Amino acid sequence: MEEKEIREKVVAIIKDKLGVEDDKIVDSAKYVDDLGADSLTLVDIAMALEDEFGMKIPDEDIEKITTIGSTLQYIKDHIK
Repeated sequence: MEEKEIREKVVAIIKDKLGVEDDKIVDSAKYVDDLGADSLTLVDIAMALEDEFGMKIPDEDIEKITTIGSTLQYIKDHIK
């Protein structure tokens, strides 16, 4: 899967779960500080990513994925 396709899918999930506008979707955006996510929303995002990309994200990894950029990198590193 190409990086562009991964980005499009990740952005769609984030927009759906957080209801944020396109201009807020930047790699450096922090889920909690910049986008207003809480811990339950982060788990919801992780579950949606798991379903979309056919992978498992361990709880300890969810805690490390704090920005959109780190999400994209994690998916690229772990996708099958």
